[in-house]
Amino acid sequence: MPQQGAEQVRVEAPTEARNPRTTDIDQLSTVDVLRKINDEDALVPRAVAAVLEELAILVDAAVEAIRAGGRVHYVGAGTSGRLAVLDAAELVPTYNVPEDLFVSHHAGGAEALRTAAENVEDDTENGAAEIRESATGKDVVVGLAASGRTPYVLGALRAGRELGARTALISANPQAEGNALVDVALAVDTGPEVIAGSTRMKAGTAQKLILNAFSTAVMIKLGHTYSNFMVSMRATNAKLRGRTLRILQEATDADEQRCAEALAEADGDMKTALVTLLAEVSSAHASDALRASDGNVRKALAAL
Repeated sequence: MPQQGAEQVRVEAPTEARNPRTTDIDQLSTVDVLRKINDEDALVPRAVAAVLEELAILVDAAVEAIRAGGRVHYVGAGTSGRLAVLDAAELVPTYNVPEDLFVSHHAGGAEALRTAAENVEDDTENGAAEIRESATGKDVVVGLAASGRTPYVLGALRAGRELGARTALISANPQAEGNALVDVALAVDTGPEVIAGSTRMKAGTAQKLILNAFSTAVMIKLGHTYSNFMVSMRATNAKLRGRTLRILQEATDADEQRCAEALAEADGDMKTALVTLLAEVSSAHASDALRASDGNVRKALAAL
């Protein structure tokens, strides 16, 4: 029951509607419950595909911002915020980027990551204050809200616009009020959830797909890959050290011993070792070429 005297809001969004395809889900066998869920999940990639043009605009805006010294800010609450925190955290070891290049703001802070916090997503001013304190006009502010109306997120987006930052909203509501507040609206029409209103399901899956594609595309455009290899990752454990050698072998056709030698000469820097092997130059020449080409392997090879 709602708390006596507490404000109530009726959210009008596709994710809140009752799904006509799952009305009997509580009467089905376990495997048929799972089939229903899987059938609905299969609709998500097609819905994401419908907003790829808008996503490309956001990727290019983020790349431009980062090259100009800006950062990307994710803002969300609940499932949306947790997915944003996960995406930002995984970029650091995968692409060896600074920890504050992608900044995640989650309503309620770290405590709310594990335990739901009451009313924090309704705090418009707190969302705005977090962006005012940490963002600049050079940045990109990306809001995530399945309904497209979460006050904490909209407050942050308004503050971002006031600062002159580029703004975007990722939602599952084509009619969301927040769409009009941003430069880029990615309204993924995932429709009603298997369980009405449970936006950790299809809406959350769509957000995860978009975040994966967005941040990966930004890293590719910034030169953190060569072909489809990760060449900026931090080899912080045995598995990743083994992966580094395997990538060098596959990318250069050199044997394992030569790759290990090149990596040692490069003080463990994978890009330098890669350019050394591909261009058949010294580690020092490879390092200089990479420095002159902003760390882009293909540009460094072309210069050599």
